[in-house]
Amino acid sequence: MDLLTTFGLFAVTCMLICYMMESGRHWWTLGFAAGCAMGSAYGFLQGAWPFGLVELVWAAVALRKWWKIRDLREPAA
Repeated sequence: MDLLTTFGLFAVTCMLICYMMESGRHWWTLGFAAGCAMGSAYGFLQGAWPFGLVELVWAAVALRKWWKIRDLREPAA
């Protein structure tokens, strides 16, 4: 397995774990967004730009979700 494939496997595994844990704390949602961004980078590096583009959109959606729920879960100081 080459380095790019290993990176892709890591990105997808990160996405899966963070998605499963997402209901626990809002930081898992941020981790999911990071995993999607890594998946996007993998897609573009592999040459599968449609996959990279869709993963980039998922990263933006997850980041927006994290931004909204962190305000609800963390009281203002």
